Amino acid sequence: MNPLIINAALTGMVPQPADNAAVPISVADIIADARRCAAAGATIVHVHAREPNGEPTWRLEIYREIIDGIRSACPGLLISGSTSGRLWSDFERRAAVLDGRPDFGSLTPGSMNFASGPSVNSPEIVQRLARRMLELGVRPELEFFELGMIDYVRDYLIPRGLIRGPYYANILLGSLGTAAASARNLVTLVDALPPGTVWSATGLGRFQFTVQCQAIAMGGHVRAGLEDNLWMDAGKTDPATNVRLIERVVAVARAMGREIASPAIARQLVLGSD
Repeated sequence: MNPLIINAALTGMVPQPADNAAVPISVADIIADARRCAAAGATIVHVHAREPNGEPTWRLEIYREIIDGIRSACPGLLISGSTSGRLWSDFERRAAVLDGRPDFGSLTPGSMNFASGPSVNSPEIVQRLARRMLELGVRPELEFFELGMIDYVRDYLIPRGLIRGPYYANILLGSLGTAAASARNLVTLVDALPPGTVWSATGLGRFQFTVQCQAIAMGGHVRAGLEDNLWMDAGKTDPATNVRLIERVVAVARAMGREIASPAIARQLVLGSD
């Protein structure tokens, strides 16, 4: 099996320090947590920006501080910036992060429901974001929550040249309203991926660790972090940190005989470059 790529989803748009004191909110805290996660074994960081008051933001100047700061602190670490439509739907705000030139931009190719409300990804916006990534040389970090999203990418966006390989995807299971966190669903979604896709998987909330173990055993990669899960245990008695979530994945991978990818190996696998 290839060395394991760990994608650290540090902050997200929903968690607050009131939910878990380890959630990094400020630019400095996000950069510091990225550095700690890289030392623990992460080779990609998936970043969301926040205003000083903790509210999610799309503002390019804040994203630039985060991206430039991580690159300075962690040379070689791959960075993905969020284009999430969870709180705003217009193209300009969603695409702003791409001008900060992250290695990846997240791209969720379909609308869906979270437990707290919808995330709207219209075909027009998905296609415009994909085109903008092509123009800027930013690779899509495809986010798949259900099978239809994969079909749309494989059978529509790729044939029209809107997404070009190599392909990198995260499969996220267990959100209320999308595909459940079952082994059957993970295998089904992986089988539907465009040929040659480098894929990671995680479960949301209490499903995170189970799906990660399945992905490691299948030869896939993992996403881990407080964006998706605030606890080390299903009973919610042991608050997680990003580093602890990554260290747990590293221990499982090594117990299964898989090495952890270096930034150089991860870059070669997911970007096809050194």
